[in-house]
Amino acid sequence: MKKTLTIIILFCFIFLYIPPIFSQEEQKKPEEKSLEPPPERPLPTYVPGGRRDPFRDLLGGKEVKESAAVGEEGQLSIDDVVLVGITKAKGKFTAIINDPQGFPHFIKVGHKFSDGFVLKIDESTVVFRKTRGRGVPLRTPRDIVKALFPEER
Repeated sequence: MKKTLTIIILFCFIFLYIPPIFSQEEQKKPEEKSLEPPPERPLPTYVPGGRRDPFRDLLGGKEVKESAAVGEEGQLSIDDVVLVGITKAKGKFTAIINDPQGFPHFIKVGHKFSDGFVLKIDESTVVFRKTRGRGVPLRTPRDIVKALFPEER
């Protein structure tokens, strides 16, 4: 009787422990990653439908020359600017002017205009040197003084 009881207990242990061993091996197999590449997705395409393609290069690979834009250096005339203010930073003066459209510009000594350049800036005045008149070089350059407070003089 003892022999049969030990055999039954032995079989119970074998059947209880062997299936988890097999199940662990079976669980490892699905965890292994497949080496197949993922399926390729189709690339998106642009359908213009009569509209301009926003992804197309507008310059078409052409080089753009650096030139002064409207309102930048060399485009304004000295007669057209209005002196708005003068600031001083790090011992140097910077003048604030408005162009004919009312946009502000910051100028320093040496800033070029279409008909001259800035000669000097002090606490209340800006001295412009006019070298051209109506596109023609002047024989003798003229100095034009624009003051912040012209009525005080």
